[in-house]
Amino acid sequence: MGNRGMEELIPLVNKLQDAFSSIGQSCHLDLPQIAVVGGQSAGKSSVLENFVGRDFLPRGSGIVTRRPLILQLIFSKTEYAEFLHCKSKKFTDFDEVRQEIEAETDRVTGTNKGISPVPINLRVYSPHVLNLTLIDLPGITKVPVGDQPQDIEFQIRDMILQFISRESSLILAVTPANMDLANSDALKMAKEVDPQGLRTIGVITKLDLMDEGTDARDVLENKLLPLRRGYIGVVNRSQKDIDGKKDIRAALAAERKFFLSHPAYRHMAERMGTPHLQRVLNQQLTNHIRESLPSLRSKLQSQLLSLEKEVEEYKNFRPDDPARKTKALLQMVQQFGVDFEKRIEGSGDQVDTLELSGGARINRIFHERFPFELVKMEFDEKDLRREISYAIKNIHGVRTGLFTPDLAFEAIVKKQVVKLKEPCLKCVDLVIQELINTVRQCTSKLGSYPRLREETERIVTTHIREREGKTKDQILLLIDIELSYINTNHEDFIGFANAQQRNTQINKKRAIPNQVIRRGWLTINNISIMKGGSKEYWFVLTAESLSWYKDEEEKEKKYMLPLDNLKIRDVEKGFMSTKHIFAIFNTEQRNVYKDLRQIELACDSQEDVDSWKASFLRAGVYPEKDQTESEDGAQENTFSMDPQLERQVETIRNLVDSYVGIINKSIRDLMPKTIMHLMINNTKDFIHSELLAFLYSSSDQGSLMEESAEQAQRRDEMLRMYHALKEALAIIGDISTSTVSTPVPPPVDDTWLQPGAGHSPPPQRRPPSALLPPGRPPSLRAPAPGPPLLPLPGGAPPGPAPPAFAAPPIPSRLGPFAAASDPFTAPPQIPARPARIPPGIPPGVPRRPPAAPSRPTIIRPAEPSLLD
Repeated sequence: MGNRGMEELIPLVNKLQDAFSSIGQSCHLDLPQIAVVGGQSAGKSSVLENFVGRDFLPRGSGIVTRRPLILQLIFSKTEYAEFLHCKSKKFTDFDEVRQEIEAETDRVTGTNKGISPVPINLRVYSPHVLNLTLIDLPGITKVPVGDQPQDIEFQIRDMILQFISRESSLILAVTPANMDLANSDALKMAKEVDPQGLRTIGVITKLDLMDEGTDARDVLENKLLPLRRGYIGVVNRSQKDIDGKKDIRAALAAERKFFLSHPAYRHMAERMGTPHLQRVLNQQLTNHIRESLPSLRSKLQSQLLSLEKEVEEYKNFRPDDPARKTKALLQMVQQFGVDFEKRIEGSGDQVDTLELSGGARINRIFHERFPFELVKMEFDEKDLRREISYAIKNIHGVRTGLFTPDLAFEAIVKKQVVKLKEPCLKCVDLVIQELINTVRQCTSKLGSYPRLREETERIVTTHIREREGKTKDQILLLIDIELSYINTNHEDFIGFANAQQRNTQINKKRAIPNQVIRRGWLTINNISIMKGGSKEYWFVLTAESLSWYKDEEEKEKKYMLPLDNLKIRDVEKGFMSTKHIFAIFNTEQRNVYKDLRQIELACDSQEDVDSWKASFLRAGVYPEKDQTESEDGAQENTFSMDPQLERQVETIRNLVDSYVGIINKSIRDLMPKTIMHLMINNTKDFIHSELLAFLYSSSDQGSLMEESAEQAQRRDEMLRMYHALKEALAIIGDISTSTVSTPVPPPVDDTWLQPGAGHSPPPQRRPPSALLPPGRPPSLRAPAPGPPLLPLPGGAPPGPAPPAFAAPPIPSRLGPFAAASDPFTAPPQIPARPARIPPGIPPGVPRRPPAAPSRPTIIRPAEPSLLD
């Protein structure tokens, strides 16, 4: 017969496990482990075996359990056992399990009573058990026998403490009824690790072996030597019953008959026996499960609340409902328009902190990339002078001109203005690419409806491409307008008079001298390994110099480089390099830094390189021009001019420089405005006002709003998770209402237990048949006269001693702890037996009848069968 109480708990735990499995989580109940502690041959293995309800542990006289047995009970549909040391073999016959335990014990400890702390791990799979760990420990012994070490007592003690010190372990302190309970090492060790007595249960075995007329009633009623959780008496099978194959069912029936028929235990038979022990332990498991429920409930409720908002939309969900589809389409198109506008105009919510996106990238194109492209189109000084001289000569023809021709100025200006078309069109292309990327990012929220996402992207992208043509036409029109009329009356134009007086300026006007243009980290890439190799510095670019420091605190300056005669050139990155590089060099072929003709500066991305180049442009450091001229062209540059022509070239050069500056300023101002008006703002208006109409005209609503398989699966999983969470909470509620927690018993006065007494073993009384000489009757075991004893805390009242299994008083004892503290007060008169006559009384004086002792006496039978 199995453990019925445990079988009743199994469905509850299984329900919890199933509920948590359905939401993809594990239910960590962590049920407590149950360890049995007691003296040798106290009946520990039998108690454990009765709790499981199967007969599979080795028993016998002497020390049988010589290695800890860790028994893991695992709920399973089939019943079998397996050992950790032979995982491949499954045992279905539990007699074979017993034989394997004996064989494995002998393999490690030998056959001559040796012990080992190495545990045997046994797993029992059964439909009648909970997931639980039981531990059968070797019995506490004092005297080594066979191959046992001299410190056998301390080895076993440390072994036991290792297992019972865990806070979640229940301790069954097993003590036989024919032993003095006050000297129970099991209870003392339990007291050490569980001083509050919250997880210690006393188990009294061998009640059927007490002599007639004696009983353990006061102990079992928790009056004499109280424990917080009290004592439970059990009657195990005798060795004769085990050898005779008496099954557990018959043994439990005999046990119940014993308690019901015994006059001392009849009134508490319902609180005695193995079934009651099972109920008590199962109630402890129930208490533990109930204590775990609040945290589990809190965890489930938080998950449920997080799902509520999303599930609310799906509770009455019908995929084919046209009203729902229309509503979802309108909401998604509206949300798409809002997201697009936020990404372009900027927004405080959902800010991307990892990279630039949308409007920020377009702003960078307008104010960094486009000015940089304009500067790259700057005319070369030598080429410009040569073109001006040719223009002047060609206008004069065969004549020698006396005055500077204004037609040469107009021809050169128009040629320079035409060059602006390329960077302007490139700027439009860059903005279009950013707009398309922004549209794709915004349509990612439409992933639930792939057809809708695809159509939205197609319609908006097509519109952007249509606007591209109009925008480019408008920009080309702007440039053509500039070409159509050269306005020499512009307020910023220097005019001919000022152009003749103006000195040639090689360097452009710079910003305010002390203005800091940019700060940031850059790596100097071309320092040799012998000098430390590539290293990162903190760079500060001002209008006059480039400085770098050890770190951003700018306390330790490494170098300051003036910007005079500096230019920028691109450098191809190395084969293994991931950095993007540009270089700074001196146009007069001087070393820039130490022995370096150029400094190679490395950034993590091309965007950073472009940004730094734009910052250098603001400081007046321009990119290097490509040298594409041939040798002949170079020779033509060396032509000589007469002084009059040179003056005319210089005048027109200054005029061109002034007027092209005006055009560049105007184009830099008009380009962002034109692109914003014709492309970006127009696209926003299109999305808000016309996108929905285009969607309706492109396809029917049903096909547009077809869910993706992933979305349908996600919705189903969410609903399943939601219902599983509610079911799990309902199961927890059912368990809370269908089970009852027993309150913790109130504290008792257990000062009779002395923690740590196990270190100095108390005297052990031997059975009378082993100690008395042959022929000596056991009735002579009366207490000897002596001084009165100190009463026990909460001890028995004076009068006739109630029958119990406590030891008779020893006159030399001064209290209940005297035996443990000083066991050798009286010299023994018979070897290995404590003295019964105090030293002050000569051996010839006859003994008195026993007085009323404060501790009850027990009459121990002298049958040889009690030696085990």
